[in-house]
Amino acid sequence: MKYFTLALSVSVLALAALGLGYHYCPPEAGAKAQTASTADITGVDGAPVIMAKTEVKAKGMVVAANPYATQAGVEILQAGGSALDAAIAVQTTLGLVEPQSSGLAGGAFLVTYDSKTGEVWSYDGRETAPTAISDKLFYDDEGKQLRYFDGIASGRSTGVPGAMAMLHLAHKDYGTLDWGSGGQFDFAHNLAANGFNVPGRMANTAARMGRFVLNRSEGAKNYFFLQDGTTIKEGQLLKNPDYAQVLTALKSNPRAMLEGPIAQAIIDEIRQEPYPGTLTLEDMAAYQPEKRPALCSRYRGHMVCGAQPPSSGGIAVQSILRTLENFDMAAKGPSVDGWHHFIEASFLGYADRSQFVADPKFVDIPVKELLARDYLKSRAALIDPQAAMGAYKAGDPAGFARGQDATPDSPGTSHFTIIDKDGLVVSMTTTVEAPLGSQRMTRGFMLNNQLTDFSFQSIDDNGNPIANAPAPGKRPRSSMGPAIVFDNDGQFLFTSGSPGGNSIIAYTAKTIIGMIDWGLTPQEAADLPNVIARRGRVRMEAKGLVDEDTNEIIRTGPAAEFGVSPEIVAALEAKGHNISKSRGEISGVHIIYRNPDGSLTGAADKRREGNVGVVE
Repeated sequence: MKYFTLALSVSVLALAALGLGYHYCPPEAGAKAQTASTADITGVDGAPVIMAKTEVKAKGMVVAANPYATQAGVEILQAGGSALDAAIAVQTTLGLVEPQSSGLAGGAFLVTYDSKTGEVWSYDGRETAPTAISDKLFYDDEGKQLRYFDGIASGRSTGVPGAMAMLHLAHKDYGTLDWGSGGQFDFAHNLAANGFNVPGRMANTAARMGRFVLNRSEGAKNYFFLQDGTTIKEGQLLKNPDYAQVLTALKSNPRAMLEGPIAQAIIDEIRQEPYPGTLTLEDMAAYQPEKRPALCSRYRGHMVCGAQPPSSGGIAVQSILRTLENFDMAAKGPSVDGWHHFIEASFLGYADRSQFVADPKFVDIPVKELLARDYLKSRAALIDPQAAMGAYKAGDPAGFARGQDATPDSPGTSHFTIIDKDGLVVSMTTTVEAPLGSQRMTRGFMLNNQLTDFSFQSIDDNGNPIANAPAPGKRPRSSMGPAIVFDNDGQFLFTSGSPGGNSIIAYTAKTIIGMIDWGLTPQEAADLPNVIARRGRVRMEAKGLVDEDTNEIIRTGPAAEFGVSPEIVAALEAKGHNISKSRGEISGVHIIYRNPDGSLTGAADKRREGNVGVVE
C-alpha cells in the first residue's frame, strides 16, 4: 500500500505575496490574429490563431475509445450535426460505457479548428478546487497522512466538474443542432434506459478496483457489484436509469451538473464519511469554462497546436518536439539512436513542464521562453548521443525561482477526435482522473478525484514556491494534450491525443514524430511502442519479457504485438538508461489524418477498445 504525504498549504494570498499572481486577459476586440505565416509560436499573447482554410472531401469521421461512443458520434453527424454536436454525444456515451476513464462529473480540454475561418481555439473544462480547502486536505484528524486509496476515494479529492459546461460553451460557437433537442443526448439516454452490454475494460476495472474501496460508496456498490459480491461481468446487460434522468436534466439545463438537485447530490456524496470534502453550491455555481486561442508552435515547418495551461500537454509535447528538431530524427528512425534522443528530450520536456506549468490565473508561466528555439537548442546541446544524461533538471529561461514539483500520477482518461463534412475538427481529452475517479457514485455517474492532481507540497525543500500547489478556486495542472497539426502550408493535416496520466505527453509526442519524421501511417504511429521518460526513469513497452518464475518469454497481452525489441532495450540500458520494462503501457491514441486528396484516414489504438467510425 502506498502512502502519500500531502502538504497542501498555499493560499491565494500566499501566492500573491510570492509574486505569482496572474490573471488571463482575453484579447481586446479587433486584436490582430496570429497566422501560420507570421509567427513561430502563436496563441501566447491572447490574439486569435488563424491557420489556412482547408478542404476536406469526406462526410465525417469519429474515432473514440468505445464502439458505442463512436456510433453515437457518427449518428449525430449523419443527422446533420457538427463535430461539436457529435462530441456531446460521444462524451455522454463514454461516461456511461467507460466510467473508469471519463464522465459527466469530470473535466476536459478541447481544441477546435474551423476550416471555414482557419481559427484554432482551446477550451478549458478543467475542474476547480473548493474555496475551503486547507493545508490538511489529505490528513486525518490526528495529523497522519491518509492511505493511498483513502485519499483518492475521499470526498476531499473532488473538484467542481467542468466537462459539460465546457461543451456547452463550445456548442455556442460551433453547434449546428439546438442543445438538447438536437438529439445529442439521445444515444446515451437510450443505452442507459434500455441497457448496454458491459465492455471488457469496464468489467475489468470494476473487478480490479472492487478489491479496494469501490464498495464504500452506496451508489457504486449497488451499480458495480452483483448479489454474490462479485463485480459486473463483460457482456452483461446493464441499465442505468439514474444516468438517463441526469441526461434529461442536462438537455434542458446545460449547467445541471453545477446547480439544482444534481449539484446537491454531488455535494451530499462528497460530504459522506470517511474524509468528507468541502465543495459547496456556491463553488459549483461560480464555475465557468474558459476559451483561449490554442497554443501553437512550429515543428519542421508544421504547426502543432494544443491546449493552453493548466493543461501541460500542449507545452510539454511542443517542448519535446522542438528539442528534437535539432536532430535528424528522420535519419535515426525508431532505432536505438532514435529512441535514445526521444527519451532524453522527454526527460527535459517533462522537467520544465513540472517546474513551471500550472493554472495561469495563479502562476505566471513563461510559455514563449520555454518554447523558444534558442532555449531548446541549449537544452538539446545537453543530449549526448552516446550516453544517458543521468541528471535531468528543469531549465530556467525566464529567471523564475520555482520549487521542485511533487505532483503524483494517476493513469486514466479518454481521448476522441471528430471531423464533420464542413471540416470542423475536434480533438478532446476527457477524464475523471483515477480509474473510476474518486470511487464515489451518485445519480448514476462517478465523481472525479482531480484535486490529487495538485502538487502534494506547496513549498520545496529549498523554500521555493511550487507552481502547481493547491489554492482555493485553482485548477490543478493536467497532462491532457489534445493536438491538431497543420502542414507546411498551414492546412489541417492530422489530430492526435491519448489518455494515460502524465504518459499522455509521451504517447502524443511519439505519434507526431512517427508521422512527420518517420513517415508512418496513422495506425503505424499509434502502434509504435510506448516509451515514457520522466524523473530519471524510463517506462518502456517491451517485447519478449521473461517471466521471473518460469524463465519463459511472455507473449500475452499488448506485449504480444507491441513493444521495443529486446535488442533495443539492451542497447538503451548500455547507454545508461534506467528502464522499467512493461508488458504494455496502455495508451489510447486516436488519430484522424487528412490525405493529399482531402479524404480522411483514422486510427484507433489497438491497446484499448476504440474504433474508427466513418459517415457514409
